[in-house]
Amino acid sequence: MGEHNIEQQFDEQKSQAFMKALLEDLRALEYMIETGRFETGVARIGAEQEMFLVDGNMRPAPISLAVLDCAKDSRLTTEIARFNLEANLTPLSLTGGCFQQMERELNELLSLVRKSAGTFGADVLLSGILPTLQKSDLTLENLAPIPRYSQLNEGVMRLRGGPFSIHIKGLDELQITHDNVMMESCNTSFQVHFQTSPADFADAYNMAQAITAPVLAAAVNSPLLFGHRLWQETRVALFQHSIDSRTRNQLARSQPTRVSFGDRWLKNSVVELFHDQISRFRPIMITQPDEDPFQVLTRGEIPLLSALRMHNGTVWRWNRACYGVADGIAHLRIENRALPSGPTVQDEMANAAFFVGLMVALPYEYGAIAKRLSFDDAKGNFCGCAPRTECAIEMA
Repeated sequence: MGEHNIEQQFDEQKSQAFMKALLEDLRALEYMIETGRFETGVARIGAEQEMFLVDGNMRPAPISLAVLDCAKDSRLTTEIARFNLEANLTPLSLTGGCFQQMERELNELLSLVRKSAGTFGADVLLSGILPTLQKSDLTLENLAPIPRYSQLNEGVMRLRGGPFSIHIKGLDELQITHDNVMMESCNTSFQVHFQTSPADFADAYNMAQAITAPVLAAAVNSPLLFGHRLWQETRVALFQHSIDSRTRNQLARSQPTRVSFGDRWLKNSVVELFHDQISRFRPIMITQPDEDPFQVLTRGEIPLLSALRMHNGTVWRWNRACYGVADGIAHLRIENRALPSGPTVQDEMANAAFFVGLMVALPYEYGAIAKRLSFDDAKGNFCGCAPRTECAIEMA
């Protein structure tokens, strides 16, 4: 779930203050790692469930705020469209029975959402892409009325300077233009979180990168978009370009997109990832600094690093590094964003168990994966696991 404490006036002075806070947060993160301020020795998993709300004709039902008001559960929150919702599951220790606990909680939350949606003649559907979506559903009228999402739309369009033109080739061919970020709402995912210590983060992150392709290959379920038969997992192509803030000139210079697999193994520390994101991508959204992280550390407390988390929430790596604070203790985790929602809870649990099982077992078998596999092969596997044969995507 992204940060929602958004500064709605994006001027030069506030932008400079945000950049200063962002760099200070990065410096504080590095200091916290060097001085052992993070939770270690704990294996923990979590998940985020994105979902579609549909009416009796299986068409998108833009009633998310009404459903949330009826459900009254803090684990449920908005997503970008009025026909999307998100459930944040309780973090669990990676011990026997943890996936059964996750499955029970997820079924409980989905039952609650279904009951609440049923009040309005609607239901829940789990799928990477809702097959009944039409381009006419992707208007700003269906954007969830939350400042984060309006600022996301304005920020991407401001940097991009023009509409999106998306061209995806599969069994069929789709070429469309669109003038807002609502294409993102076509995608829903089941995001698995894996907590690790700072010392182990680089190797764990590289392992997550290496195994994402085979796990996704077993999980694909999104071959249709607007009635066109495209990729086995069309989300990968669509999401990469649905919030692409690059101008035509930046595209011509091959500047990286904000949704990416990455371009090299992580060498030493999570700080490398955050530093790379700050240096490559201009802020889309900002928040005003609520604390000096070093003053917080001097008091013996743990800073929230709000600026760093805000910026991190607008760079969508398929495996994202996450900083969090729970019960006054800082932790690091890897968020795998590649897996689609559905089609059933059991499928999602199998996918999560496959991912986590490989994360735990393969280091014992192979050690540091970066020494055994080239990054180009890992990235090539990811790029090849979702498309059909001879597929392509173009962006202008």
